[in-house]
Amino acid sequence: MPTFDITSTFDKQEVTNAVDQMNRELVNRYDFRDTNTSALLSENVITIKSSTDERLNAADQVLKEKFAKRNISIKFLSDFQDEKTPSESKRIYTLKSGINKDIAKEIVKDLKGNFKKIQSSIQDGSIRVSGKKRDELQEVISLLKSNDYNIYLNYGNFRD
Repeated sequence: MPTFDITSTFDKQEVTNAVDQMNRELVNRYDFRDTNTSALLSENVITIKSSTDERLNAADQVLKEKFAKRNISIKFLSDFQDEKTPSESKRIYTLKSGINKDIAKEIVKDLKGNFKKIQSSIQDGSIRVSGKKRDELQEVISLLKSNDYNIYLNYGNFRD
């Protein structure tokens, strides 16, 4: 019986590389000179600092461009908070991996509503989907790609 797993994970090394490339670009670009703009990655938190809101937004755009070039979904950057002091602006992104229970229940509900011969089960941060035919599982993947759950979904661990 063919199965596959639905997860939501990012490659930590690719995120590190994207932040490093961003910092190199910030140092070299003329419009970021004397603005004290930088990005710091620690565990699953990216902190962007700048002296002005305008440069903070520009640095944020640079980070998203670097994520896109390294094939990392910017949906991982959806969770952020802004902090402002008189001399500095900060944007703090929290990168989350795994599918939370509410979204997992919504995905399973969509699968049960659209496919009668598909079984799905929620497992600690992922969803296991199984069916009788490989074609049915490919239809499941295309349905999930067409729906927007506000998280990035990976499809892997396919077994026949």
